[in-house]
Amino acid sequence: MEGMITIVSGLPRSGTSLMMQMLVAGGLTPLADGERAADIDNPRGYLEWERIKTLPQDPECIAEAEGKVVKVISQLLLALPATHEYRIVFMQRPLAEVLKSQDEMLRRRKTYDPNVDRAAITSAFQNHLYEVNTWLAAQANVKLCRVNYHAALRQPQETVAKVAEFVAEGVSGLVMDQEKMLAQVDPSLYRNKKDAIG
Repeated sequence: MEGMITIVSGLPRSGTSLMMQMLVAGGLTPLADGERAADIDNPRGYLEWERIKTLPQDPECIAEAEGKVVKVISQLLLALPATHEYRIVFMQRPLAEVLKSQDEMLRRRKTYDPNVDRAAITSAFQNHLYEVNTWLAAQANVKLCRVNYHAALRQPQETVAKVAEFVAEGVSGLVMDQEKMLAQVDPSLYRNKKDAIG
């Protein structure tokens, strides 16, 4: 078994960028390339690694993340090779909010299609999450820390403490800077609330 890899995952728009920012501020080295710049949808940046999109075709590219933290959207988790140990911080946000946030992003980019079947998209996401959660539960080489997006914003100290302990357990001698992690939490960026949906 190869070295430990820390992963931040979840559905798009579920708080994965926030968690990456927290972990990097706390002391982890990100595997990111800056290809996707900060924008109005994510003013503090995405911290993504473009090459991770090739994971299904090139599973061993994940080896570059040894000793680092990398963002891997939930859709790509199933392509992770069994040759590594993974500690995965999985962000969870109400599906209605995820979809609303995605819609708002598409509107700003002028690619929103009002004719798309929203019920079908919701069902597809629900099926996807079931598949991912079933897969995660069956992997002996995966340790999982689930983080509720609302909790990260409303009880940030508890969330930071939980995540810092989880991550540090996988890296010998690592002590996460929880104050710097906490400083990354900005509740004003929580804009697409479920109760705002008409």
